[in-house]
Amino acid sequence: MITKKPRKKVFKKQLPNKAERAGLVRLNKYLRDKGYASRKEADVLIEKGFILVNGKRAEVGMLIGEKDVVTLKENKTKKKTCLVYNKPRGLATQAPDSTPSVISEWQKKGLFPVGRLDKESEGLLLLTDDGRITTAILGADSKLEKEYTVKVREKLRPGIIAIFAKGMDTETFGKLMPAKAKILSDHTISISIKEGKRHQIRIMLSELNYTVTSLKRVRIGKISLGSLKPGATRPLNDNEIASLFG
Repeated sequence: MITKKPRKKVFKKQLPNKAERAGLVRLNKYLRDKGYASRKEADVLIEKGFILVNGKRAEVGMLIGEKDVVTLKENKTKKKTCLVYNKPRGLATQAPDSTPSVISEWQKKGLFPVGRLDKESEGLLLLTDDGRITTAILGADSKLEKEYTVKVREKLRPGIIAIFAKGMDTETFGKLMPAKAKILSDHTISISIKEGKRHQIRIMLSELNYTVTSLKRVRIGKISLGSLKPGATRPLNDNEIASLFG
């Protein structure tokens, strides 16, 4: 009996539209890509005045550039909350309609995920109502390192460490920033990056002909997931919060 190997997922390179070529993007798309909400949910947040661009109330449909500062309007009368959350595999950070997601579960509690993990990834997400924390992690000036533990089907080759260390040239993203990597076993690798491009880890490995079978984020800066169980949360301590602004 002949068994077929599973096909690798192909990440297609999308051609930029006219606005993107000019360095502009729709605000609701920016909010979606940063993990605040779906584009539809983002429009609702914009309409209600929760989103500011350069300190001013945003408008639905507006375009923003790289130098624009986008923040979630803070409720200064309420004590801020920030939780470490272990996102389970199989749960999307955001999803259309009424499909269960991190956002649909936590938005009603006034908390939003900072960034995103795709549905088949798991691990550390921060949930907060504090726009300062969102900016500290997702802002253009952020230097916080994100660490992932990744398992692949193929045996890892030692040369992968040097490829990441010098900054990988990718077909999808072009030249990437240098990344740290450590081979933990024949099929498990630790990767630390300071960028946050969509599906970046999966694409980096896919372009080197590896098939990701498991991807888990275990650290953001000095904040570690530790032994937190899937679906569980814990509050950030004062030192962890301070580390985001150090």
